[in-house]
Amino acid sequence: MGKFSSFDEIKKSLEKKETDCKSVVNYYLQNIQTKAHLNAFVEVYEQSALEDAERIDQKIASGKAGKLAGMVIGIKDVLCYTGHESNASSKILQGYQAQFTTTAIQRLLDEDAIIIGRLNCDEFGMGSSNENSVHGKVLNAADENRVPGGSSGGSAVAVQANLCTASLGTDTGGSVRQPAAFTGVIGMKPTYSRVSRWGLIAYASSFDTIGVFSQTVKDNALIMEIMAGHDEFDSTSSRKPVLPYSQLLHFDKKAKVAYLKETIESHALQPEIKEHTLSMLERLKEEGHEVKEVSFPLLDYILPTYYILTTAEASSNLSRFDGVKYGYRSPNAHNLESMYKMTRTEGFGEEVKRRIMLGTFVLSASYYDAYFTKAQKVRRLIKDFTENLLNDFDYIIMPTTPSTAFKFGEHREDPVAMYLEDLYTVQASVSGVPAISIPNGQDAQGMPIGLQVIANSFKEAELYAFSNYLTQLTS
Repeated sequence: MGKFSSFDEIKKSLEKKETDCKSVVNYYLQNIQTKAHLNAFVEVYEQSALEDAERIDQKIASGKAGKLAGMVIGIKDVLCYTGHESNASSKILQGYQAQFTTTAIQRLLDEDAIIIGRLNCDEFGMGSSNENSVHGKVLNAADENRVPGGSSGGSAVAVQANLCTASLGTDTGGSVRQPAAFTGVIGMKPTYSRVSRWGLIAYASSFDTIGVFSQTVKDNALIMEIMAGHDEFDSTSSRKPVLPYSQLLHFDKKAKVAYLKETIESHALQPEIKEHTLSMLERLKEEGHEVKEVSFPLLDYILPTYYILTTAEASSNLSRFDGVKYGYRSPNAHNLESMYKMTRTEGFGEEVKRRIMLGTFVLSASYYDAYFTKAQKVRRLIKDFTENLLNDFDYIIMPTTPSTAFKFGEHREDPVAMYLEDLYTVQASVSGVPAISIPNGQDAQGMPIGLQVIANSFKEAELYAFSNYLTQLTS
C-alpha cells in the first residue's frame, strides 16, 4: 500500500475497493512501529483502532458510513478519551483514566473517524519545543537533531511522518501553528469558542483552543467543520452557525492583504524566512491582490501580555492537581502539608513550576492590579487593534515563527529565548481570531518554513479558501 497524502486518496481507494479501513489502520500501525524512535505516540490504541476499522468497514458495505470513514486521527495527550489514559504528558497525572470523551473527539467518532492513539506534547501544553514531556522529547522527522516545536510536537510529527491521516492539537499561544511550521504541515487554530473545550485539560482557559494538523487544507477544513459548533457542556462555545468549510475552498476574488512592518523588520527574524515571506507577498501582488505594509505599534506588548495572563490562568487551573483525589501522590510525605508540597514539587516539571510561580506572583494581592489587571486592559487594546485592521483588510500575513526548527537544548537554559519562539503566533491567540500556518519552502538546511495567515473572528471559511489558494501558489 502506497503512502496516503490525503483523506481523498483514502476515500478513493475505499470506493474502488482497493483497500478497506482495517488495511488503512494496519498501514499506519506499521509506520508507527517503524518510526517509533521519533517518540510521537505515547500510547497506540492498536486493538480498539482495528476493532473500529472492522465495524466501519461493515458500515461502508451497508452504505451507512459517516463523513470520516477511513480517516485515522491521533489525539494530543491533553484531550480526554473515555477508557484511555490522559496525563497531559505530566507525572502528576500518571495513570489517570479519562472518565468522559472530549466533545471534539466525540463528534469525529460520530462521523466514523478512527482514533489510533495519543500523542506526546509539552507538559500541560507549556513549551515551544516538546522537550518538557515526562515521556521524553519528540524528534523532528526532517532532522532528528532538531525540535518539532511545541507544545503539540507529537501531533505535528505524526502527520509529518505519515503516522496518521490528521491529528488534533491544542493552541494556547501558537502550539499548533509553530510545530506545523517546524515540520512542514498545515496547522489551524480556529476562533476562540468555535470548538468546544469540554474534555480539554486546561492550561489557560481564555486562550486554549483545539486545532488540527493535516497534509492538505481540505482535510483540515473537513475535520474543523465537524468539530465546530455549540456544545451544552461548554458555556463559552459559540452558537454561530458552522459552514461546510471543506466545500467552500474555491477562491476567485482579489484579496486585501496586510503585513506587519514590525514582524518583517524584526532583528529576531531569520533572513531566509524573511525572504520567503516577502517572496509570497510579491507573488500576491503579481496575481493582482492588494498588499500593503501596516504598522502594529503594540507588537512589543503582545508577548508580555500573553505570558502574564496565561501563567495567571495556569496557576489557577493547575491548583486542582494536588495528589488528593487522583494522579500522582508523593510517597515521601509525612503529613498533609508535606503531601501537598512534595506531590506538586515531584509531580510537575520545571517549566510548569516556573509558570505556576509566575502566575501566582502576578495574582498576588500586592501585584494583581500592577500586572494582571493591566495585562487584561492591554489585551483589549491588542484585540481591538487587530480586529480593526481585519475590518480594513481581508487577511494579515506574517511568518509563523522567527526561526526554523532549532537544535535540542539550544534554548534550554534561556526561558526568554524559548518564549520568543511564540513572537508571531501570540497575536492571534491574545485577540482570539483564527490563524493558520501553511508550508512556505525550506531554508538552506532543508528545514521547513511556515507562513501564517490571520483572518477576523469566525471567518474560518474565508481563511481556509485563501490558504488553499496560497498552497497552490507555493506548489
